[in-house]
Amino acid sequence: MARSSAPVPDGSPTAVQRSSLRLDRGITATWYYTIAALLVFEIGIVLATTLAVWASVARPPAASVAVTVGGLLWVGSTVALMVDYRHRTDAAPLVLWRRQLLPLLITVAYAITAGTVTGMWIVGALPLLQSLMLLNWQSGVRLRVMLAATVVLIGLAVIDIRTAPADTMTTFGPLVSFSVILPAMTVASLWWWDVLVRLDRARASESRLAATQERLRVATDVHDLQGHHLQVIALQLELAERLMTKDPDAALEQLRAARGSVAEAQQGTRDLAMRFRSAPLSDEIANAVDLLRAAGTSAEASIDAEADHAPASVLGPVIRETTTNVLRHGGGKWAQLSLKRDGGSWRYEIVNDSAGNSASGDGAGLEGVGRRAAEAGGTLEVRRGKQEFAVVVTVPVEDLGEDAR
Repeated sequence: MARSSAPVPDGSPTAVQRSSLRLDRGITATWYYTIAALLVFEIGIVLATTLAVWASVARPPAASVAVTVGGLLWVGSTVALMVDYRHRTDAAPLVLWRRQLLPLLITVAYAITAGTVTGMWIVGALPLLQSLMLLNWQSGVRLRVMLAATVVLIGLAVIDIRTAPADTMTTFGPLVSFSVILPAMTVASLWWWDVLVRLDRARASESRLAATQERLRVATDVHDLQGHHLQVIALQLELAERLMTKDPDAALEQLRAARGSVAEAQQGTRDLAMRFRSAPLSDEIANAVDLLRAAGTSAEASIDAEADHAPASVLGPVIRETTTNVLRHGGGKWAQLSLKRDGGSWRYEIVNDSAGNSASGDGAGLEGVGRRAAEAGGTLEVRRGKQEFAVVVTVPVEDLGEDAR
């Protein structure tokens, strides 16, 4: 996504983009290290199972082939589960059946095959428990699941040791040891990844906060500049009014001075404007999503690749006002934001679950949103339903200007 640049060095959109790119590359590399370690461990267990089957004279060669092929398919199925885990959200369900049903079926098939061929309970249970570790458990639940899985594997290992022949345990002994520690290793690796993702989000939020603080600083400068000049102009005009009848020449001089003060105020404002631009709309929406999530709302956003070229002077306040409206009157469970190009207009939409009182308390805020949209030649649409509340604002593309970039 393209980002507009700003001359301010600290917290500028360009600096935010550079730091985000660096951090994204770092956590992506860490993700590859994480899944590589898990896959190497899983492949090692499959190979150990195959070698143990080969070493057993009582089992035919076809059994080893079945365990090897099935094991590699199982490892591939865990890759699919890991990819889904990388992009998971806390609001997502435990199992994404459309995407994960096939990997889970492969796991079940391999577990039955491996357990039947080896005659060991732990070999059959391990694939099921490992795939179980990779599902989207909520915070704190995964640890309890891991502890339960480890206890189950230890119990099955004890059963296998007591029931299996001595020569079989000689070959399967290392496999049992690695199988027992795999759930703990998996959970530790995923926990480390979750920590990095949270740090990534915190770093991005910190960068956006720095940009917001810079905008507030410039806004304070504008307020101080205008307040000073307006006060001077007011005093000069008051003095000119008093001198008008007594000393017309002096009054005229004060009027000229007031005009000069107006020119100075205009030039000072232009100088500040050269140092400051509106925040990109992609950042505005990202800030809105972060704010909603901080309030416990599951928020997602869909942003057009060219969204930063939409009129920020119009849509920026609209995004902030509608986000505040969701926090005040929404149900608090979920919200969806989108900003897309729709023909000759930019279309901003925010939809959230209805708390039943959205219609009663949003009049003033939505009235202001509608006024902003109308002044820009756009429209406001409000949809109230039993389950959701939606606000849609459209702004013509022709209204782009320098302040919209």
